[in-house]
Amino acid sequence: MSDKTPDSDFFLQQMKGVKPIKVEEKVTLASPHQDKTSVEKRRKAATAELEKDKNFLSGEYIEPLDPLSVIEFKRDGVQNGVYRSLRMGKYQIDARLDLHNMTVDQARTAVFQFIKDCMTHDIRCALVTHGKGEGREQPAQLKSCIAHWLPQLDEVLAFHSAQKRHGWVGATYVLLRKSEKKKQETWELYNT
Repeated sequence: MSDKTPDSDFFLQQMKGVKPIKVEEKVTLASPHQDKTSVEKRRKAATAELEKDKNFLSGEYIEPLDPLSVIEFKRDGVQNGVYRSLRMGKYQIDARLDLHNMTVDQARTAVFQFIKDCMTHDIRCALVTHGKGEGREQPAQLKSCIAHWLPQLDEVLAFHSAQKRHGWVGATYVLLRKSEKKKQETWELYNT
């Protein structure tokens, strides 16, 4: 089948010498160079929103604790000797998080990010200082939140209120899972 038909020849002959009409733009478009900053800002805002959404720590009702109560948790499979050493503060504290003067929402975000960062940096034992919350309108609010949030994180194997030298019932030792890298290193150390 040929592209040339009598109708197309006639059309081309009639259109010879015709020039397109110039139309003025009704909207001035920003140049791509000026728009880069706003694109970056929007991208960062969208990424921050996604990160916030990944924080699944619940903000629902949390059972209030007594300011002087000891908080503790141990997952199945954690050896009693390991848990005892954690309770006694025998592990080296590789990271610390201080929640003093934070709101519950700020603390929720900080705890989620802190645990994530600890896993990234192969940290096994951390200390979260939350305070006792004595003499407040809502006593032990952050302490209650910590006791509620930490079991929700799969990376947390166990936690216990700290010894007096580390903050007593105003702080909590947190034992974290080994990263895959550390598991591999341990396996290679003992199996070669």
